[in-house]
Amino acid sequence: MKIVFVIPDMPGGGTERVVALLANEYCKRGLETAVLLFAGHETKYPLDERVEVVIAGDPSGGRLGVRIDRLRRMRQYYKKNKGCQIWAFSVMGALFSVIAAWGQKHFFLVSERNDPDRYDHKKIRNLAYRFADVVVCQTNDAVRAFPAGIARKAVVIPNPVEIRGIKPYEGVREPRIVAVGRLEQQKNHELLLHAFAEFGKSHQEYRLEIYGRGEREKALRKTADMLGITDRVIFRGFSDRVMEEINTAAMYVLSSDYEGISNSMLEAMALGIPVIATDCPAGGSRMYIKDGRNGLLVPVGEVNPMVEAMCRVADDSEFAASIGAAASKLREQNGTGQIADRFLQAADGTELHSGRY
Repeated sequence: MKIVFVIPDMPGGGTERVVALLANEYCKRGLETAVLLFAGHETKYPLDERVEVVIAGDPSGGRLGVRIDRLRRMRQYYKKNKGCQIWAFSVMGALFSVIAAWGQKHFFLVSERNDPDRYDHKKIRNLAYRFADVVVCQTNDAVRAFPAGIARKAVVIPNPVEIRGIKPYEGVREPRIVAVGRLEQQKNHELLLHAFAEFGKSHQEYRLEIYGRGEREKALRKTADMLGITDRVIFRGFSDRVMEEINTAAMYVLSSDYEGISNSMLEAMALGIPVIATDCPAGGSRMYIKDGRNGLLVPVGEVNPMVEAMCRVADDSEFAASIGAAASKLREQNGTGQIADRFLQAADGTELHSGRY
């Protein structure tokens, strides 16, 4: 069996990290594995040398000719690899694969990576997903967002947590607040900046470190300047060692308006870092955080509750240590090997009855 992961590009992000972890795991097991990039050529996360990387095209910029050439290359690849399993980890990857593999026989798995209700072209997405044999969602709320015909073949599988070789920090935590994620509108880093500015009035020793790249960086820097916190906000960019770098931080904050499940949030929890997260759709935060026990949940888009949560963690070291310790138990539940098993079970049909919403 050959598994072909289909994704636009791998410039760094949660979905790309999951693909890299799964592809490497399957290679270790002796399974033939490929990653097909249809809109780029970056591979920021390390891939096993045995993983075949296929470049099927560059970003189209809306150009029809580029898309047609992309489809032609994808079709040639699928035809050459008869019977390969197509695992699409993006909506457009699913759509392009349906077209490119038309008339061929392939097992088709789609992994929904975000809040389905936030997608702008639901009819096109749902049409593509109807051709899938299995639709993998990250939460039960995500399954409920789909029409019955798609929901019937959905299975809930969370993200893998991969922090092998990194021990939870047991010393006095540094006065750093960290956030990890692409600098895009959905992540709502503006909320985090406003909350940090208010929090910083009484906690001037703290700094905010934001990891990730994206189109919003210039605007975010401008917001930080407007709030007068430029000297205490550091934009770290992309790092493939981000968990090592944030391990000693006082807290991790997720400010998103919506998410599937945040990989970095799960890994921060597994490292025992006190976590504050918005209770955003499609339910990934509340799926793992039990408010006040292993983390703190705050309403989406509201500054004051986030400030209060930051102050609670900063001012009560015993409470911070207790929620961090409780969260660290997550590392025992969602290892890469376990999640890789569940994807394979979804592919052979055994997961549908045990994991379906």
